[in-house]
Amino acid sequence: MKIALWPRDSIARRFALTVVLAVVVTWSLVGLFELFGGVWAQPTLERSGLLDQAADMVRIIEAAPPPIREHLASAATTRAFRVGWYPATSPVSTVLEQTTDEAPERSRAVLEKLLDDRLVAVILKPNGPSDALMATPEFRDEHTKYPHAYVLAVRYSDGSWLVFTVPEKLWGLPWQERWAIWLGFLTVSIGIVSTIATRQLVRPIRKFAEAIRLFGTNPQAPPIAETGPRELTSVITSFNEMQAQIQKFVAYRTAMLAAISHDLRTPLTRIRLRGELIEDEAQQARLFRDVDELQTMVDGALAFFRGDADEEAVTSFDLPGVLQTIANDYADQDIEIAYAGPSHAVYRGRPFALKRAFTNLIENAVKYGTPPTIELACQEKTITILVRDQGPGISTEALERVFTPFYRLESSRNRTTGGVGLGLTAALAIVRGHGGDIVLSNLPAGGLGALVTLPRVA
Repeated sequence: MKIALWPRDSIARRFALTVVLAVVVTWSLVGLFELFGGVWAQPTLERSGLLDQAADMVRIIEAAPPPIREHLASAATTRAFRVGWYPATSPVSTVLEQTTDEAPERSRAVLEKLLDDRLVAVILKPNGPSDALMATPEFRDEHTKYPHAYVLAVRYSDGSWLVFTVPEKLWGLPWQERWAIWLGFLTVSIGIVSTIATRQLVRPIRKFAEAIRLFGTNPQAPPIAETGPRELTSVITSFNEMQAQIQKFVAYRTAMLAAISHDLRTPLTRIRLRGELIEDEAQQARLFRDVDELQTMVDGALAFFRGDADEEAVTSFDLPGVLQTIANDYADQDIEIAYAGPSHAVYRGRPFALKRAFTNLIENAVKYGTPPTIELACQEKTITILVRDQGPGISTEALERVFTPFYRLESSRNRTTGGVGLGLTAALAIVRGHGGDIVLSNLPAGGLGALVTLPRVA
């Protein structure tokens, strides 16, 4: 049995990679901060070792006799900090006795712990020493050279002071601010990585949803590319198999019904020939009328099934131009159909199929109502076409039933007109094939309105 070192693409693996990448990016940002952050990236004051050095120096100076304390302090001066010892009678000690500035609470506590609580430590605020201390002769030159120096002063029991001066900051941000920066890096890295990973995961899902919507409006839509995580690929494979089966079923049903309708022509022809032998002219006329009606129904069914199996290509066209063309065709028959709406509006769909659907709606209004008006309105996501007439309308119960194949309203339609009840059925099939719908309603001002709603992207 072979063990895969790198498992197949799956949602679980993508989540795991997202977490790993977030951690790696976070530590990379922290590393860059430590590398290029300058003084901010240095250890905190408690971890810098300066307080430990100061505590050791305090103990050494305290153990030495007063005459040599000043020399020891001078000898302890380095580039990092300057050390000075001042007796109780010096101006520096006088100023420091009156100083109320203190260090941050945590630094002060650490220093007092290092000194075993034997001495009192006062640290001037890190935003610069006080003006009084800098005005003393001992610190005047120091202040001129280092105007932003940090000062730490420790008082001995005899009243003398040991003062540490740091010309430049050698420590970084406090741990609270440092953790805030790290949390910021963590938030940014997780946000970036999660956004990229989510888009990579959502992209095939969005394509899958779009393909399902397309299949709902176009049964002849091509299969979906099997891409994405393993779980989604499995779903797409099952959907493609189902889509292929549905397409086969629809094709078989259409071919079967078309064949049945076509084969009915032969017995109808034989019935007409035999009807010629009937001597009773009244019975012969009734038979021929029934044969003609049945022939019309067969022709309508064949036309309907041919349209159902039509694979007209989807293209961009001018929808108002199609509606105005239909109106012009009726104008040649002295039937005036008014149009209201924009003169140009590009729509993507099957133009000949839609022309057939609108023609059926308009023809229905012309035959059983009055010459209709066509109103076109374009919204952000939809296009609506309203075909309204001034006829008597239809009953509420029949508003939905009229879309049933071969359904006819006897009160409003005459069999001699040639209608077989497939016009509205075909129109509804075509509009729904574009992702839209048709709703019939009796208008408050009188007449029947057929509202066609089409999505902007068919």
